[in-house]
Amino acid sequence: MSRQPTFKLHNTLTGALEPVRTLEPEHLRMYGCGPTVYSYAHIGNFRSFLTADLVLRTALALGWKTTYVTNITDVGHLTADDTIDPSGEDRMARALKSKEGERFVNVWDLARYYTQSFLKDWKRLNLLEPYARPRATEHVPEQIRAVEKLLALGVAYETSLGIYFSVPSFSQYGRLSGNAAASDLRSAVRDVIVDDQKRDPRDFALWKKDPGHLMQWHSPWGWGFPGWHIECSVMAQAYLGPEIDLHSGGEDLIFPHHECEIAQAESLTGKPFARHWVHTRFLQVEGQKMSKRLGNFLRVRDVIGSDPSLAKGLALRLALIAGQYRKPFNYTRATFSDALHHVRRFRDAYEMAAQARRRGPGGPDAIGDRLEPIYQRALGAMRHDLNTPAAIAAALSGTKVIMQAGRQMTQAAARAAMTFLNQIEALLGVVGPKPISGAPGHGLAPEADAMSTLASIIEPLIAARQKARMSRDFAKADALRDDILSHNVELQDTPQGTTWKPKVSP
Repeated sequence: MSRQPTFKLHNTLTGALEPVRTLEPEHLRMYGCGPTVYSYAHIGNFRSFLTADLVLRTALALGWKTTYVTNITDVGHLTADDTIDPSGEDRMARALKSKEGERFVNVWDLARYYTQSFLKDWKRLNLLEPYARPRATEHVPEQIRAVEKLLALGVAYETSLGIYFSVPSFSQYGRLSGNAAASDLRSAVRDVIVDDQKRDPRDFALWKKDPGHLMQWHSPWGWGFPGWHIECSVMAQAYLGPEIDLHSGGEDLIFPHHECEIAQAESLTGKPFARHWVHTRFLQVEGQKMSKRLGNFLRVRDVIGSDPSLAKGLALRLALIAGQYRKPFNYTRATFSDALHHVRRFRDAYEMAAQARRRGPGGPDAIGDRLEPIYQRALGAMRHDLNTPAAIAAALSGTKVIMQAGRQMTQAAARAAMTFLNQIEALLGVVGPKPISGAPGHGLAPEADAMSTLASIIEPLIAARQKARMSRDFAKADALRDDILSHNVELQDTPQGTTWKPKVSP
């Protein structure tokens, strides 16, 4: 029997770095908490989503089968969800009342709009598509049935305000976060919902009775909507089964959300919910906590703008994964600028190899034996708790080998270079813009088509300019140069000939 490759990640549940052990050999079944779509996702949100994406890519690079599910929360997430059971408004309803929400006819339109905006940002940051992306509103009947079962099991109870999970009924509550005792809870949160019928201050809502809510469903307990925590337990088990291999999210979700997920899910099935828990640390911007008040609350669109190419999206991706996920990370303008420079280097290396593969000389491969151990170094870094700084450094050292070979590299060497860059793209997702053979759905093909179209315009002009220079018709050569530059490209004249690349503004 073949030995499953070792892939080590820190497990929040045990507090240790340990191998990811899958229930089915070399098949990772993974659930990642997605966004609440009441506004645009910010770059801190995406840092957490990128961690899940890197786990997925590393597993695929090891040859594993993957089944990745990540949700859309479009109901039930309250404005004070850093408490165990908040009494605040649903964030969707509150967003509709805001100045920005005035343009939407109803809360359903608001949810659809921000969901589509999120999916567009997802593609621009080159995240792999999940096996399934369920929405909470599409799975309310399953959530109602789960609450009914918890009531039947005696681990939940009803009050005039809703249905609550009884925390004392689950003896292992608190093992993920350390928040177990009622006294600990009171010091960990600011507000606990006032309900004289609650049996324990830690008990959390499974269903909110609210016939006046903007998003409501009929249940055995009247009109209302599900609590936030129940959705992920239900959807994870619906798509991945009663036990999953790995669950990911931001560190802010450890308590109460993930703690409550475990209690619900394991009470429903009597089985361990998730073997491995992976959490991403917070992101700072220019050395400060991100907030609207400080003016450093950055959405993806704030960084990328309206640039139709993937260059800035890839640069933002590279900037956000430049720090290892388990350490606090400070995002700065310099971070993004450096990342954009590195993306250009990856693109230049890819284009150089692509041209050499089409028109380079024959002969032996002089760089493949150097690139393969570099890729293995990058993969080894990712297998050890997603050590992205080391993996990125290895990837960039590979581009140095390719650039040193230059445009004189043989076609065999060019094939080795493109194989290396394809492997790095599959592992880290930062190379672009060419589509990766055998890995559709990365959203890279449109830019590749644009590059091909641009090349069909630029290369004949470069050839005509070179001919004019050879015949010493410098006025015509200068006019052709101006024509070339008008297509927003950069030119560089070298002893080996003229090279070009699209101009990318910082």
